[in-house]
Amino acid sequence: MQVTVDQIKDLREKTGVGLMDCKKALVGANGDFDAAIKTLKERGFAIAQKKSTRALGSGLVEAYMHAGGRIGAMVEINCETDFVARTDDFKTLAHDIAMQVAATTPVYLTAEEASPDENLEEVCLLSQPFIKDPQKSVQDIIVEVVGKVGENIGISRFSRFEIGV
Repeated sequence: MQVTVDQIKDLREKTGVGLMDCKKALVGANGDFDAAIKTLKERGFAIAQKKSTRALGSGLVEAYMHAGGRIGAMVEINCETDFVARTDDFKTLAHDIAMQVAATTPVYLTAEEASPDENLEEVCLLSQPFIKDPQKSVQDIIVEVVGKVGENIGISRFSRFEIGV
Protein backbone atom coordinates (compact mmCIF):
# COMPACT_ATOMS: atom_id res chain seq x y z
CA MET A 1 0.00 0.00 0.00
CA GLN A 2 1.17 3.51 -0.79
CA VAL A 3 1.26 5.86 2.20
CA THR A 4 1.19 9.61 1.81
CA VAL A 5 3.63 12.16 3.15
CA ASP A 6 0.78 13.66 5.19
CA GLN A 7 0.11 10.31 6.88
CA ILE A 8 3.79 9.96 7.75
CA LYS A 9 3.90 13.54 9.02
CA ASP A 10 0.79 13.01 11.19
CA LEU A 11 2.24 9.83 12.69
CA ARG A 12 5.55 11.56 13.42
CA GLU A 13 3.77 14.47 15.14
CA LYS A 14 1.72 12.05 17.23
CA THR A 15 4.61 9.78 18.26
CA GLY A 16 7.83 11.78 17.88
CA VAL A 17 9.45 8.79 16.16
CA GLY A 18 11.70 9.26 13.11
CA LEU A 19 10.22 9.66 9.64
CA MET A 20 11.56 6.39 8.23
CA ASP A 21 10.28 4.43 11.22
CA CYS A 22 6.86 6.07 10.80
CA LYS A 23 6.82 5.18 7.10
CA LYS A 24 7.80 1.55 7.80
CA ALA A 25 5.10 1.27 10.48
CA LEU A 26 2.42 2.68 8.18
CA VAL A 27 3.45 0.46 5.27
CA GLY A 28 3.50 -2.57 7.57
CA ALA A 29 0.04 -1.65 8.88
CA ASN A 30 -1.36 -1.08 5.35
CA GLY A 31 -2.03 2.58 6.16
CA ASP A 32 -3.92 1.86 9.41
CA PHE A 33 -2.91 4.75 11.70
CA ASP A 34 -3.85 3.01 14.98
CA ALA A 35 -2.07 -0.21 14.03
CA ALA A 36 1.03 1.81 13.10
CA ILE A 37 0.99 3.50 16.52
CA LYS A 38 0.69 0.10 18.20
CA THR A 39 3.63 -1.20 16.14
CA LEU A 40 5.76 1.79 17.12
CA LYS A 41 4.89 1.35 20.81
CA GLU A 42 5.87 -2.31 20.67
CA ARG A 43 9.10 -1.38 18.92
CA GLY A 44 9.81 1.25 21.59
CA PHE A 45 9.27 -1.34 24.33
CA ALA A 46 11.62 -3.78 22.58
CA ILE A 47 14.27 -1.06 22.26
CA ALA A 48 13.88 -0.19 25.95
CA GLN A 49 14.25 -3.86 26.94
CA LYS A 50 17.38 -4.23 24.84
CA LYS A 51 18.97 -1.09 26.26
CA SER A 52 17.95 -1.66 29.89
CA THR A 53 21.32 -3.11 30.90
CA ARG A 54 23.38 -0.20 29.59
CA ALA A 55 25.18 2.00 32.11
CA LEU A 56 23.61 5.34 32.95
CA GLY A 57 26.53 7.76 33.14
CA SER A 58 24.83 11.09 32.53
CA GLY A 59 21.54 12.83 33.21
CA LEU A 60 20.18 15.75 35.18
CA VAL A 61 18.47 16.79 38.35
CA GLU A 62 15.13 18.50 37.80
CA ALA A 63 13.19 20.49 40.37
CA TYR A 64 9.52 21.42 40.24
CA MET A 65 7.81 23.94 42.49
CA HIS A 66 4.04 23.93 42.63
CA ALA A 67 2.21 27.26 42.51
CA GLY A 68 2.66 29.17 45.73
CA GLY A 69 5.89 27.35 46.57
CA ARG A 70 4.30 25.15 49.26
CA ILE A 71 5.08 21.88 47.47
CA GLY A 72 8.23 20.97 45.59
CA ALA A 73 9.93 17.93 44.17
CA MET A 74 13.35 16.96 42.87
CA VAL A 75 14.19 14.00 40.68
CA GLU A 76 17.49 12.59 39.42
CA ILE A 77 16.95 11.05 36.01
CA ASN A 78 19.80 9.39 34.16
CA CYS A 79 20.68 8.46 30.60
CA GLU A 80 23.76 7.13 28.84
CA THR A 81 25.23 10.32 27.36
CA ASP A 82 25.21 14.05 28.01
CA PHE A 83 24.05 14.53 24.41
CA VAL A 84 20.68 12.94 25.24
CA ALA A 85 20.55 14.70 28.62
CA ARG A 86 20.48 18.00 26.73
CA THR A 87 17.62 17.06 24.39
CA ASP A 88 14.17 18.59 24.76
CA ASP A 89 12.58 15.13 25.03
CA PHE A 90 14.77 14.22 28.01
CA LYS A 91 14.31 17.61 29.72
CA THR A 92 10.56 17.40 29.27
CA LEU A 93 10.54 13.88 30.71
CA ALA A 94 12.52 15.02 33.75
CA HIS A 95 10.18 17.97 34.32
CA ASP A 96 7.07 15.81 33.94
CA ILE A 97 8.39 13.23 36.40
CA ALA A 98 9.25 15.94 38.94
CA MET A 99 5.70 17.27 38.53
CA GLN A 100 4.38 13.71 38.98
CA VAL A 101 6.28 13.36 42.26
CA ALA A 102 4.92 16.68 43.54
CA ALA A 103 1.35 15.78 42.59
CA THR A 104 1.14 12.16 43.71
CA THR A 105 3.46 11.71 46.72
CA PRO A 106 5.02 8.36 45.75
CA VAL A 107 6.90 6.47 48.45
CA TYR A 108 8.87 3.99 46.35
CA LEU A 109 10.42 4.02 42.91
CA THR A 110 9.59 0.44 41.88
CA ALA A 111 7.01 -2.18 42.79
CA GLU A 112 9.76 -4.43 44.16
CA GLU A 113 10.38 -1.95 47.00
CA ALA A 114 6.76 -1.99 48.21
CA SER A 115 5.10 -4.56 50.40
CA PRO A 116 2.57 -6.88 48.70
CA ASP A 117 -0.43 -5.37 50.52
CA GLU A 118 0.20 -1.80 49.29
CA ASN A 119 -1.56 -0.30 46.28
CA LEU A 120 1.26 0.00 43.73
CA GLU A 121 -0.50 2.71 41.74
CA GLU A 122 -0.46 4.91 44.82
CA VAL A 123 2.96 4.25 46.34
CA CYS A 124 5.27 3.30 43.42
CA LEU A 125 6.32 6.08 41.07
CA LEU A 126 6.89 3.87 38.03
CA SER A 127 3.51 2.13 38.49
CA GLN A 128 1.46 5.31 38.87
CA PRO A 129 -0.86 6.54 36.14
CA PHE A 130 0.88 9.44 34.44
CA ILE A 131 -0.79 12.72 35.47
CA LYS A 132 -0.85 14.08 31.91
CA ASP A 133 -2.25 10.86 30.41
CA PRO A 134 -3.79 8.48 32.99
CA GLN A 135 -4.08 5.73 30.36
CA LYS A 136 -0.29 5.30 30.60
CA SER A 137 1.97 4.62 33.57
CA VAL A 138 5.10 6.62 34.34
CA GLN A 139 7.10 3.60 33.16
CA ASP A 140 5.24 3.71 29.83
CA ILE A 141 6.23 7.37 29.37
CA ILE A 142 9.88 6.53 30.06
CA VAL A 143 9.76 3.66 27.53
CA GLU A 144 8.35 6.04 24.91
CA VAL A 145 11.24 8.46 25.42
CA VAL A 146 13.76 5.59 25.29
CA GLY A 147 12.28 4.68 21.90
CA LYS A 148 12.68 8.27 20.70
CA VAL A 149 16.20 9.00 21.95
CA GLY A 150 17.64 5.49 21.59
CA GLU A 151 19.28 5.34 25.02
CA ASN A 152 18.55 3.69 28.33
CA ILE A 153 16.85 6.02 30.82
CA GLY A 154 16.28 5.49 34.53
CA ILE A 155 15.27 7.36 37.65
CA SER A 156 17.87 7.14 40.40
CA ARG A 157 16.05 8.94 43.18
CA PHE A 158 13.39 11.47 43.97
CA SER A 159 12.23 13.58 46.89
CA ARG A 160 9.09 15.55 47.66
CA PHE A 161 8.83 18.50 50.02
CA GLU A 162 5.72 20.11 51.48
CA ILE A 163 5.39 22.93 53.97
CA GLY A 164 4.03 21.77 57.32
CA VAL A 165 4.24 18.03 56.68
